[in-house]
Amino acid sequence: MGRHPRALLLLLGARALLAPGAAAEDEPDEEAELVLSFPSEEENQTEVGKPLGSAAFYRTNKDMWRLPGQYIVVLKEETHKSQTERTIRRLQAQAAKHGYLTKILHIFQDLFQGFVVKMSSDVLDMALRLPHVDYIEEDSYVFAQSIPWNLDRIVPAQRKSGEYNPPNKGDLVEVYLLDTSIQSNHREIEGRVFVTDFENVPEEDGTRFHRQASKCDSHGTHMAGVVSGRDAGVAKGASVRSLRVLNCQGKGTVSGTLIGLEFIKKTLTAQLYSPLVVLLPFAGGYSRVLNAACRLMVQTGVVMIAAAGNYKEDACLYSPASEPEVITVGATDFQDQPASMGTLGTNFGRCVDVFAPGDDIIGASSDCSTCFTSQSGTSQAAAHVAGLAAMVLNTDSTLTLSELRQRLIHFSTKNVINEAWFPEDQRLVTPNRVAGLPSKLTTEEQLYCRSMWSAQSGPMRSATAIVRCSGNEEMLSCSSYSPNGKRRGERIEVHGGGKQCVAHNAFGGHGVYAIARCCIWPKADCQTHTSSQVADGTLTAGVGCSKENHVLTGCSSHSLAGEFSDSVRPVLGMETGQHRCVGRVDVAVHTSCCHAPSIECKVKEHSPMGFQEKVAVSCGDGWTLTGCNAYSWGPGTLGAYAVDDTCVVTSALGGKGAASIAICCRSRHLEADKHSSNY
Repeated sequence: MGRHPRALLLLLGARALLAPGAAAEDEPDEEAELVLSFPSEEENQTEVGKPLGSAAFYRTNKDMWRLPGQYIVVLKEETHKSQTERTIRRLQAQAAKHGYLTKILHIFQDLFQGFVVKMSSDVLDMALRLPHVDYIEEDSYVFAQSIPWNLDRIVPAQRKSGEYNPPNKGDLVEVYLLDTSIQSNHREIEGRVFVTDFENVPEEDGTRFHRQASKCDSHGTHMAGVVSGRDAGVAKGASVRSLRVLNCQGKGTVSGTLIGLEFIKKTLTAQLYSPLVVLLPFAGGYSRVLNAACRLMVQTGVVMIAAAGNYKEDACLYSPASEPEVITVGATDFQDQPASMGTLGTNFGRCVDVFAPGDDIIGASSDCSTCFTSQSGTSQAAAHVAGLAAMVLNTDSTLTLSELRQRLIHFSTKNVINEAWFPEDQRLVTPNRVAGLPSKLTTEEQLYCRSMWSAQSGPMRSATAIVRCSGNEEMLSCSSYSPNGKRRGERIEVHGGGKQCVAHNAFGGHGVYAIARCCIWPKADCQTHTSSQVADGTLTAGVGCSKENHVLTGCSSHSLAGEFSDSVRPVLGMETGQHRCVGRVDVAVHTSCCHAPSIECKVKEHSPMGFQEKVAVSCGDGWTLTGCNAYSWGPGTLGAYAVDDTCVVTSALGGKGAASIAICCRSRHLEADKHSSNY
């Protein structure tokens, strides 16, 4: 701790009062002081307490994976290249003045403005107070997460031939693989893999480690074979470009990954190749900067696919798996159950988008140019989804990442995983779907929807949970769920130019979840409306779609007071064209209305006689669920949530029961095509 921490902090405070504008200037600070920092928790990453006027500092939530003395300095978005160079010179000058050496390992210019630096932790405070610094993250390690049954599972074999018969070979798609080195002359991948000259890896642990070629190439060779191998590959025509970011022990760093992503971005700027998939078959502790870099790559049109991790934990604790703009993949075995790996197993939770085969996967072995081997892990699962993504993009190269993800979810096999394998508090939020594709793909426009769960809110009465949709998805409805039923409802609100689903905890609640229904329909134009105050004596309140040709896609409600019950139901006036949400007068009622050409909707309801703990209603073939509501006969539902195209309502024990109400929509074009094909 040092002998006089309080004196140092008081000195810093005095300096701040005497020179409040000093931190904003570009001239060197001749009197820079070193101060102590104190840890606190923020999200899934440790943020260290900061003095007034300094930038934030983050480090991984996994202490054993830290890389002390190596830091990623992220500068503010508007920073110019010359200011980056000036910031580096200033840091080096201030450190040298205090007797410390610094070594700049890399300067970022294409991915974001910033740099990687080796320096003593004693210099950290000076770096945090430099102008233009947004935040600094301590570097950390990432790790590899490492036909046969798996190919038959993802694309069912044709009955006549019994052979793997994918819809296409993905030959128009290029996959960038960030992994170990690769044995590119293996017959399984020879001519399909281009090994770039990029390499950024840490030294192997242990003085006795021998760099055997077969060991150094093992993981990368197997991954390339799973993606596009001649015999055991998923997308047999896809080309693979490899970047070495993992050493012979399967270990890399966050900074090395960032530099690899910048290499890809720079390559694309000079020679655009579309469509493009980037495969990240590794996991590290939660990293703010790695997640941010993945978002930046997606904004350029790149599809990012990552391993969920092999730690039998919540994938939201790891990066890049926790980034919402990344397609995160968990692993299953040949029985479609969560893959176990010794005492550990696949990660799970709301950050996982889909599961895929990842246990005992046959692929190219680096032992010889004709050898095969078996490996297991979420790395292998992510490679399967990269191959599937290549085939979908081969059919329609214009798809965004959000549109691609919706299709992968739509085509997946549902409700085959035994949820008892997951911790009880993760079963609702973990998707029960295994990736796959039909033998034929089309480019027809279709309404696709998925459910996005928030993190659980805190237990305070005023606590809220918030979730947003991804990319170009449209939020068509919003619902909420509380493990003990203490909640005050939910609503869709506009924030920062986008929509978010906000759920409200109640007094005595253990925390609440917000669940957004996120959908893809290219021509949808949606608005939300809220009920106004009604006259005394009125028992119900309602709000409708205010414009003609708008369809009702969702209803929600929330109470500003403590009392709340599920009392809102959708009403579609098919003859009058008046679509409304109707509820009790003591709650605010919200509608989601969309002008969506060629979309028609209906309401389905299941109201059982007597009490049932769980009540569900499904939309049926050809229909997509856009809204899910509970209607309670008394107090006591835990909430409503969508599982694929089924609306599920859970009632608290001792309640009077509830109805499950679904809003189901479909494309009129698809229905018309179906009828015309029957004649």
